[in-house]
Amino acid sequence: MSAVELTPPEAARWAARAGLVLPAGRHAAVAAVANHIHRVVSVLRELDFADVPPGSAYRAGGEQHDAAV
Repeated sequence: MSAVELTPPEAARWAARAGLVLPAGRHAAVAAVANHIHRVVSVLRELDFADVPPGSAYRAGGEQHDAAV
């Protein structure tokens, strides 16, 4: 999806292309949700994860719990 917001007719077209039946009354709601998700993902793409190790470096159960309550 480009920087231009998804319109209700485009949402209907993409749903049909994916083989989904989208009632006419839902086009605007689906477009609004898709635009919201796009905005959230755009913010996440701006985050800098350069110093974060990949998920494969994490070992579950290997944490040391040494905090006092």
